[in-house]
Amino acid sequence: MLLASAKQISVGLLVLRVAFGLFMLVHGIQKVMGFSAMSDAFPDPIGMGSQLSLIMAIGAEVGCSLLLILGLGTRLALLPLAFTMVIALFVVHGDDPWKVKELAAIYLTTYAALFITGPGEWSLDHKFWGGGKAK
Repeated sequence: MLLASAKQISVGLLVLRVAFGLFMLVHGIQKVMGFSAMSDAFPDPIGMGSQLSLIMAIGAEVGCSLLLILGLGTRLALLPLAFTMVIALFVVHGDDPWKVKELAAIYLTTYAALFITGPGEWSLDHKFWGGGKAK
């Protein structure tokens, strides 16, 4: 059986962090660009108000995605991203067919895996705190 080296694992984690960070960043930037049009009609699944819900989603999708890409505060940054996907998957799209909610499930699964593994050696977390090293 061939086992991946620590370097291969860290490269894989880098690819996942950057790819999923960029994918979600696109969603966040779309929300920033359409803020005025969306702010009164954005879903309010947990009763915070449409505008605040939109601001919180933007904070996660833009701010936390940038942190994820950099591997800075990775596990903390993943929490709002995962929470946003839990709400999208089970509340906003809870009654929708799988085809509609599948993307949120993919993001959530990836965020959970990155939370478990940490960001890998090629991250600012590892550079500053020695954390996130794949074992």
